[in-house]
Amino acid sequence: MAGNTRVGVDVGGTFTDVVLLPPDDELVTAKVPSTDDQSVGVISGIEKACEEAGMDPRDVDAFTHAMTVSVNALLEENGAKTALVTTEGFRDVLEIGRQARPDLYDVNVDKPGPLVPRRRRFEVSERTAIDGVRVAPDEDEVRQVAENIRDCGAESVAVAFLHAYQHPENEQAITDVLREELDIPVSASHEVLAEFREYERTSTTVVDAYVTPAIDAYIGRLEERAETLGVPVPRIMQANGGIAPAKTVREHAVTTTMSGPAGGVVGAAETANQRTLDGLVTFDMGGTSSDVSLVRDGEVERTTNAEINGRPIKTPMVDVNTVGAGGGSIAWVDAGGALRVGPQSSGANPGPACYGRGGTKPTVTDANVVLGYIGGSSALGGELELDEEAAHDALSRLADEAGLDSALDAARGVFRVANANMTRAIRAVTVERGHDPRGFGLVAFGGAGPMHAAALADGLDMDSVVVPHACGVLSAYGLLAADEKHDSVRTLRSQLSGITLESVESTYDELTADVLSDVENPNDAVVQRAADLRYVGQSFELTVPVGESFDAEAVAERFREAHENAYGYTMDDPIELVNLRATAVVERESLSVSYRTAGEARNGTREVFFGDEFHETAVFDRVGLEEGTTIDGPAILEQNESTVVVPPAWSGTVQADGTLVLSGGEDE
Repeated sequence: MAGNTRVGVDVGGTFTDVVLLPPDDELVTAKVPSTDDQSVGVISGIEKACEEAGMDPRDVDAFTHAMTVSVNALLEENGAKTALVTTEGFRDVLEIGRQARPDLYDVNVDKPGPLVPRRRRFEVSERTAIDGVRVAPDEDEVRQVAENIRDCGAESVAVAFLHAYQHPENEQAITDVLREELDIPVSASHEVLAEFREYERTSTTVVDAYVTPAIDAYIGRLEERAETLGVPVPRIMQANGGIAPAKTVREHAVTTTMSGPAGGVVGAAETANQRTLDGLVTFDMGGTSSDVSLVRDGEVERTTNAEINGRPIKTPMVDVNTVGAGGGSIAWVDAGGALRVGPQSSGANPGPACYGRGGTKPTVTDANVVLGYIGGSSALGGELELDEEAAHDALSRLADEAGLDSALDAARGVFRVANANMTRAIRAVTVERGHDPRGFGLVAFGGAGPMHAAALADGLDMDSVVVPHACGVLSAYGLLAADEKHDSVRTLRSQLSGITLESVESTYDELTADVLSDVENPNDAVVQRAADLRYVGQSFELTVPVGESFDAEAVAERFREAHENAYGYTMDDPIELVNLRATAVVERESLSVSYRTAGEARNGTREVFFGDEFHETAVFDRVGLEEGTTIDGPAILEQNESTVVVPPAWSGTVQADGTLVLSGGEDE
């Protein structure tokens, strides 16, 4: 099978998703359970997809991958034993932070501890001011610090000096010595994030050092297994929504922190472009969590103000709001007797009770079984038979604990609480940012997303739900569509009215050289320029695009428009330029996907709970539905990777590429 054959693999908390696009443009999808060593599940998934497609893995031309190695290290706090080297007197910047509590009115709330304990934070007698180096480091002192780092057993080192974003000479010199003396990775702040704000720059650099050994080791194992299987070296999805060569990612590990969710949003954006919709809320409900993001005018929303487990990360990433509500989220009763869902998850093993693998705790998936949304004809991942009795038993125990009458009552409660959690996440990216969700479509994907999407849309008065054909594996699908992308930033603070064109263009030249150095084929790249601006006296910036030449008046006007859109007003105050940004983009060939039906469409009927009663509900095999078919609710559409629930008063139409567009949402 010669041709442009692509495979994308996304690792989730419960399943590893695979999408294979052979030359005949007919998607092949597969799910396998995620493994402790994620590379094992990745290779198993590729083998399964290739077997289903009837092709040899050696015929794969491009392999793109998203994983959770770095974010898991941060969430579980099991990353590398990291040391921090910083300016004398600034040892505790990482711990002091911004002195902001996670909950403003809770005097007992605990802030997450620093990733580097104080005993592994080392000071150096150097000093750099905003206008240049004042005190150069003593090389003998640095070598002593290196010895101390070696003695403390550190597995990785972060270096963050005062004002190194502006004048990195001292940091460069010390980094060179540490790399010479130590046989462990060294992350330097001027290489990771050349941007002002001491705490955030230090935190981002520490995160890079903290996850680098795990990322490096994981990609090394994956490359070995890929070579044995005969597939190409993978390109890796970054948090910014672009892919990068494995070698580049191993040198910039912090860029992988939201790798998987980014793939899903990119896949949804591809759907948006094909549907010619201006605004989408993307809703990815997997086994462990749900991720919500925005796509506006076909472009994925990005941010540089993200936090993971309370740690700021300032590198660009897809703007995703995550809540601990997934199919595997465990339902429980708190001390006050209230029903709660998540954030604890049953994971892939043992998983929900209905998996029949020994799990006994009630989960959202078990609730969906009791409600009839998932039935005996369902086979999760195409191979996992359901134990309906175990699901009922788990919900019965929850009902007893919560003082409810039956497993059905408990299931209804779990479904509503989970939906309330996810509704809050959608409001956070729409209403709280000045967007009316009623003007957006909802793109539902992930193994559990299409089951809950119509109910969520009803609650938000959204009347359009888009369920892509590959909805159960859309994050993996997005990997096939993602462009190669690399970002760089430099702080250049000045009032816009006093900026010189020479200084701006000189900085952009440096940024351009930096991003092109990471590109696999620089001649194919287009460099996009942007700037962060604010009114003088403000604390936060807005990013606006900059053309091929820097026009201060045009940039100021774009900033005023952005400020008006974000905050509802503009001012006559002076505008301050803060950061310059460059992004190198190498566009990939657009996807061409064929949709062909397979098998019979109608599977029969079963009793499914909607509103306050059970309804006799038609059950369809989704891959048997032909283009143009309209399904009136109530209905259940099953496929290997997911299940679509069409409630009463909703209907769905199959599009040419297999996408299902649901509409309706009137009150019953």
